Amino acid sequence: MNKVVMYSTAICPFCLMAERLLRSKGVEDIEKIRVDLDPQLRVEMMEKTRRRTVPQIYIGDTHVGGFDDLAALDRAGKLDALLHPAD
Repeated sequence: MNKVVMYSTAICPFCLMAERLLRSKGVEDIEKIRVDLDPQLRVEMMEKTRRRTVPQIYIGDTHVGGFDDLAALDRAGKLDALLHPAD
């Protein structure tokens, strides 16, 4: 399974929904980078993603985007392949 990294905050409902969706897909470990605890981490997130909002999700080396992008990948049937690449 590809590593999942999520830039998030403590009070973000979209972060919680993204985590719930990922867990429903069998993801047990999500590396959460809390941008509300360290302003420099938000700057890092914005430089990497060119976006200001959370969550910002990476699966492996692929920047998925936010919750809406994650859900759209799932609806299109492409999320499972991204999470579980063929060996």
